[in-house]
Order: sequence, then C-alpha cells, then structure tokens
Amino acid sequence: MAKRTIVAMPGDGIGQIVTSETIRLLNAAGFEAEYVHGDIGWEFWCKEGNPLPDRTIKLLEEHKVGLFGAITSKPKDKAEAELLPELKGKGLQYYSPIVNMRQRFKMDICMRPCKTFQGNPLNFIRRGAGNTIEEPNIDVMIFRQNTECLYGGVEWSNPPQNVYEAFMSHPKFVENFGKTPKEEVAISARIFTRKYTERIVRAAFEYAKKNNYKAVTVCEKPNVVRETSGMMLKIAQDLSKTEFKGIDAWDTNIDAMTMWITKNPEDYHVIVAGNMFGDIISDAFAGLIGGLGFACSAQFGEGGISVFEPTHGSAPKYADFSTQIVNPIATFTAACMMLEHLGENQISAKIQKAIAEVISEQKVQTYDMKKLRGCREVINQGAASTIQLTDEVIAKLK
Repeated sequence: MAKRTIVAMPGDGIGQIVTSETIRLLNAAGFEAEYVHGDIGWEFWCKEGNPLPDRTIKLLEEHKVGLFGAITSKPKDKAEAELLPELKGKGLQYYSPIVNMRQRFKMDICMRPCKTFQGNPLNFIRRGAGNTIEEPNIDVMIFRQNTECLYGGVEWSNPPQNVYEAFMSHPKFVENFGKTPKEEVAISARIFTRKYTERIVRAAFEYAKKNNYKAVTVCEKPNVVRETSGMMLKIAQDLSKTEFKGIDAWDTNIDAMTMWITKNPEDYHVIVAGNMFGDIISDAFAGLIGGLGFACSAQFGEGGISVFEPTHGSAPKYADFSTQIVNPIATFTAACMMLEHLGENQISAKIQKAIAEVISEQKVQTYDMKKLRGCREVINQGAASTIQLTDEVIAKLK
C-alpha cells in the first residue's frame, strides 16, 4: 500500500510538542505516512492577518486527512493589537481557524469519545452503599453538531437596522428588549437546519446500532429553547420509531445532564447535541476521565475531509518551558481515531493497549496524573516529561 499523506497542523503553544510526539509514536507503531506541514494559528494571524492561510486549505483539499494540535484565540481588541503594523486598521477580524475550517469543509459530524483508563488516578470516584468507594467505568461517545448553533458566527453588536427590525417583529423581543437602545443590543443567533441536524442525529443512531447500544440521549433544552432543541429531539424521536426501532431516544436537558453525570455517568453511552451544548457536555465528561489531557475528537464532512485533534487549548504558559511537561495522551487517542478512519484498526488497537498499560502501571505519569500544579518544577517532583511519556508508550509497543 502506498504511503498516505497526512496534513500535520501543530498550531500554537503545546500543539507543537504534542503533534510531534504523536507523529513519533505513529512511526514507531508502524503506520507508514508522509506528513506535510500545514500553517495555522496565531502566528499567521499576526503576520498575515489570516490564521488559516489558503495554502493550508489547499493541502486539506488535496490530502483529505488532517492531524491538528491546538490554537491560541484572544478577544478582538487583543487580536487587533498584535497584528503587524501594516495590517492594522484594515478591518481584519480574527475568527477561530478551526471553526472556520469546520465550516468551510462542512465538517459537521464531530465525535468526542470519553473513556476510562483503568488505573488513572484522575478518574472520577463516588461513595457507594455502606460508605464504599466506587469508580464507575465511563465509556461514552458524544456526537456534537459541528458547524451550526451559536458557533455559526451570525452575530451583531448594535445590529443593522434591518436586523433590528426583524427581531422587533417578534413579540418576545418587543416585550423583553424593545425599550433597550439599539446600540446597547448584542445578538448571537442560534441556528439549526434540518439537514445537518438530521445528519448528526443519524450518525449517533448508526453508531449505537453498530455497537449494540439501546439508547441515544439527546442533550439539549427543548423545554426552553423550543425551536432549535425541539427540532433535534423530534428528529431523534422519529428515527427511533422508524429506521432504528429498538434504540430509544432519551431526552435530558443540558443543565440536568451536568448533574446526572456525577451520579451515574456509566449509564450513558451515546449522546447527541448541538454545537454549544455538545462542547459543554463533552468537556464535562472529559473531567470524569482525567481532564482535557485525555479528551480527543474527530470531525468528518460531506466532502470526505476529516480532521483529528485533542480538545485542549494551546496552553501558551507552558510553550517556552525548556522541558515540556504536558500530557500528550489526548493527541495520541485522536491519532487512534484517525487510524481507525483509515482502516488501520490493528495499529490503533496496539497503541491504545500500550497507552492503557502505561497508565495502569502508574510508574510514568505527567504532572496532571501526579496531581501537581503545572510549573517548571514538576519534573524535579517526579513527573514525567512529554517526551518521557511518549518513550514509555513506544516501549510498550514492543
């Protein structure tokens, strides 16, 4: 089989180190690929006024598969301030390059797994009957609609007159906001479309069917956000009754869900939500399996382009450490999702087994697993560096 080409987009901060260590692990595991570098992130915003240059877009269009690290995002006033002098005052606006990428390539299907690694000292525990300590086994796949909702970017401060008048046509707007001066109004539109809402719900049901799960949980707020959340719930209920008989459509409000997952997280296996609520609930579940150092995601689009990434940020405070201390496991598991997408299930299973063995042995742990505060001194306190943890996982492959 010819070598595949992967667009590696390290991005900012710790994205650089976790991406390079993940490629080192993939090479050691026997995955044959060529990695082409894709420019993305804050550096290119500051130098070019575009954090997702056209050259990177062309690479993704050509090669279809991307491995992404992390990016830095800042408020619009700071973003403007950090542009090169010749770019300032030209009306450039910073927009998250990963969000832009998702929308440009219509990567509307986002999968975020949260799964317990046995022996991880950061795993969620609770008290059981008779004052016992229980450690529930969490294994959930969250399907997050990736291109719509509040992340669609349809928003205004001091909205144009035609937009303001359109909102004024709604009696609730008149009742609650009609006396507020227009220049004091900021609006962010939560937009769902039937096509892409059905695509994400259907993907969740197909996953449940493939893996023999008996329910899909819609995590929204249809009792209040009636039109958008209501659309998603209705689609799920209809699919449950027609194409996916035997798979129930559960309905849990996002606020209640954040409570239930600290009571019985093991009861949930397939969850579907819109962009904002999916983001929230996936981070909440990630906290139960050890935090963002263990949380990854994959996103897929209609055009065949897919991108795999950890869900953590760029953590710029660690970027200039002479010895990198961050946990690379989230990027390792993102790469495993990439391998499975490419049909390399055996290599993925081998890497996941090696990761699980390192975690269960509890001998080589990054600072988060040691429950230390992230700082330069953690290496002297017994924490493993990013490179040392990668070395240990690679050793387990053999």
